[in-house]
Amino acid sequence: MAVEFTSSNFQNEVLASDKPVLVDFWAEWCGPCKMIGPVVEEIHNEYLGKAVIGKLNVDENPDISMNYSVRSIPTLLIFKGGEVVDKIVGAVPKSQIIKQLESHL
Repeated sequence: MAVEFTSSNFQNEVLASDKPVLVDFWAEWCGPCKMIGPVVEEIHNEYLGKAVIGKLNVDENPDISMNYSVRSIPTLLIFKGGEVVDKIVGAVPKSQIIKQLESHL
């Protein structure tokens, strides 16, 4: 199962990670988020050991969403070295997510 990022673990799990991190900003009420959720889980399983893949509930962690100017969901941010290096907005095909993630491995 993908990592559950929260305000309390974001610093250690995302910003301090020595691997690229894909963060799926989502909410329970978001239809497109539910479409992309299983794809994020698949990518998590496929990239174990190569990248950290997880989800952040924007309703439960609004401070992080605001800090990274996430205005629409789903938004996927790719972090490397504690910085955002890529951004994907909307429910996009798995191939596009993998292509962008691969470019940061």
